[in-house]
Amino acid sequence: MSVRPYRDIHRRACRKIYVGNVPVGGDAPITVQSMTNTVTRDVKATVEQVQALERAGADIVRISCPDKDSALALKQIVKEVSVPIVADIHFHYRRAIEAAESGASCLRINPGNIGSAERVREVVKAAKDYGCSMRIGVNAGSLERDLLEKYGEPCPEAMVESALFHAKILEDNDFFEFKISCKASDVFLAVAAYQQLAEACDYPLHLGITEAGGLRSGTVKSSIGMGMLLWAGIGDTIRVSLSADPVEEVKVGYDMLKSLGLRRRGVTVISCPSCARQQFEVIQTVAALEERLAHITTPLTLSVIGCVVNGPGEARETDIGLTGGGNNTHQIYLSGVTDHRLRDESIVDHLVELVEKKAAEIEAAKSAEPVLEPAQ
Repeated sequence: MSVRPYRDIHRRACRKIYVGNVPVGGDAPITVQSMTNTVTRDVKATVEQVQALERAGADIVRISCPDKDSALALKQIVKEVSVPIVADIHFHYRRAIEAAESGASCLRINPGNIGSAERVREVVKAAKDYGCSMRIGVNAGSLERDLLEKYGEPCPEAMVESALFHAKILEDNDFFEFKISCKASDVFLAVAAYQQLAEACDYPLHLGITEAGGLRSGTVKSSIGMGMLLWAGIGDTIRVSLSADPVEEVKVGYDMLKSLGLRRRGVTVISCPSCARQQFEVIQTVAALEERLAHITTPLTLSVIGCVVNGPGEARETDIGLTGGGNNTHQIYLSGVTDHRLRDESIVDHLVELVEKKAAEIEAAKSAEPVLEPAQ
């Protein structure tokens, strides 16, 4: 009998492509993306935002290239950042070629919207010449007129037909290094479209609920839609679309993946909502800890529970645990085992110290692991 089979998520089998040096699909980890909202021609501001996204853990960053100056600005931008850059292209085929020449790792483009077959061939040639992959981006809000006339309204069938139409154009040009997105702001529409698309092709899928809303409402909406798909094994790279600081998109993306056990980065805090039984100020403590521990990238679990009802049980499952006790004295657990007691006034500082120490130990152990030489 397998252990905890209810936790198993069997990811959909699909091809693997590369965005720069980052694998997407196949057996690669699910990657987290975001997009800049600076004016691309402002190289300094755009670089600063990309670097902030890198620090937050973004694997891939998309940058809009609405005009020639923006496409050409990528040449300087890619020199100053480490993360692969996706050039967001709409309608004008020359922007795609310029972006490829400027060092973009991927082109977000719909081949059927950039003109003649000759123009498509030119874009494909540029992608091949400069090692770019592509993303076909279908959106319920910008479906082709003939599909809207055929189906009467945006629907999953129309979105999948659009995606496969654009995919066929690339396939006919002997180009297969692409992924597909099928986004809608309606959760039900987006989920149904992705489900159908997952069955209709074996290309990597870029998940997103587009125009999801502000930080709170957009997080909830995205988590419901994308969570359903990820739980079903669908999705190879994700972008949480929020009307908020793009860094928040990355944080939410990782929290989503961590919640499903699909990927871990940084400290996962398990905490109670607090009640009259709490023996310390749980809400303020957790807020301070999340801020103080944001720099930790090593995967760790920390439980912060206000009383002994659930505290010991949660602590047994985490790397470091705190359970509230009487007389302003609380219990600290290390690796699930009771270790020492702690007074109220030192909770945050002490837990930060423990987490930093544990993270350093884990990283040191990784560095000490022997590197296996390939067989001669």
